[in-house]
Amino acid sequence: MPTVRLLPFAAATGADNMARDEALLHAAERGVASIRFYTWLEPTLSLGYFQPAADRLTDTALSQMSWVRRATGGAAIVHDPAHEITYSLALPPGEQWQPRGESWICRMHHVVQDVLKGMSVPARAVVCGEEQKLGPVLCFRHQTPGDLTVNGYKVAGSAQRKWKGALLQHGSILFSRSPLAESLPGIEELSGVRVTKSVRDSVLVELTRVTGWTLEPGDWTADELADAKRIAAEKFAAAEWNEKR
Repeated sequence: MPTVRLLPFAAATGADNMARDEALLHAAERGVASIRFYTWLEPTLSLGYFQPAADRLTDTALSQMSWVRRATGGAAIVHDPAHEITYSLALPPGEQWQPRGESWICRMHHVVQDVLKGMSVPARAVVCGEEQKLGPVLCFRHQTPGDLTVNGYKVAGSAQRKWKGALLQHGSILFSRSPLAESLPGIEELSGVRVTKSVRDSVLVELTRVTGWTLEPGDWTADELADAKRIAAEKFAAAEWNEKR
């Protein structure tokens, strides 16, 4: 059975979270598959790679938040630790890890969907032809195929980056409405069901069931931590990167 390293749940700054995800992508290129759930030391806005930095200035609450530019596409996400959880999945090249057919965005969202349905949350995935952009700036106001919705509102979204055949996918699950993004109701407001960060355990169980993977708890290597530290300094903590557009 394929083995995937399960990294510890942790909180970090925006720059460090993005740098650690990129370090996992580098490790995946070397054949190491990893998954982690994580949170943020403070409310943080992550902009998509192609998104203008000025977008964060269109709203007072967003403009006052710490922020970072992701290496993945899409629009801005409000990562409020009290209301949201983030995951990242890093997979090596090759069909064993990246089979043809359904994308990993859809596969991961179906896992989350099944977990939520088991909690009596009426979650469904957006299909082709249902795309809609319900507002500017924020990712959770855009609905694209594979996104997970509850009663018409997006509650889970993901984005990807590939590097030398390896895949990094990270995404966000919105538990409840953040006061920093009042236009975005979460699972609790939409369904009446309270979801907490402990849902990650159910997601991991369901993921192993549908993939046949063995999840092996592990930790970061010294080389990965050094790589992440370098990446944070050179990229995600640098104004040149964050303000490049």
